[in-house]
Amino acid sequence: MDNQVTVFKKFLFRKGLKLTTPRREILDAVFSLHEHFDAQQLHAMLKDQKRRISLATVYRTLPLLEEAGLIQHSLRSSSRDVFERIYGHPRHVHWICSCCGWVQETPLDGLKRSLLKEASSLKFRLDEVNIQVNGLCWKCCENENQ
Repeated sequence: MDNQVTVFKKFLFRKGLKLTTPRREILDAVFSLHEHFDAQQLHAMLKDQKRRISLATVYRTLPLLEEAGLIQHSLRSSSRDVFERIYGHPRHVHWICSCCGWVQETPLDGLKRSLLKEASSLKFRLDEVNIQVNGLCWKCCENENQ
C-alpha cells in the first residue's frame, strides 16, 4: 500500500499540481495528529513548529487532501469544519452530544454489514459510508433528568 505522500503526489499530478513544500508540511502535520482538527488548529500547530504557512494555504490544501481520500470532513463544531485523517484508518461512527459537544467514535463494522445488505437489495454500489449520530450523552441525559 502506498503511503500518504505517494497518494497525495499521484493525486496532485493527475490534477496538474505539484507537491509544494507548504502542501507537504501540511500533509505531515495532519498525519502527525491523532485527533480531529480544524483549519485554525492545524495552522496554529504549524506556526508552533515555526512553519511559515498562511491560514489561506491551509484552507486551500484541506480540500485537496479530502479529495485525495486522505482526510474527511467529519463534523461541524463551534461553527468550524472539523476534519480527521482517514487514510489507513478504519471507518467509524461519530456519536455527538447536541448539548455539550462531546464526541465518541465506535467501529462501523456491525452497521456496515447491514448497510451492504441494504445496498445490495437496492442494487446500489456502496463506495463510502459516513455516519454521524446526534443526541444527548449520558451526562447531559442525567442533568436533564434532575
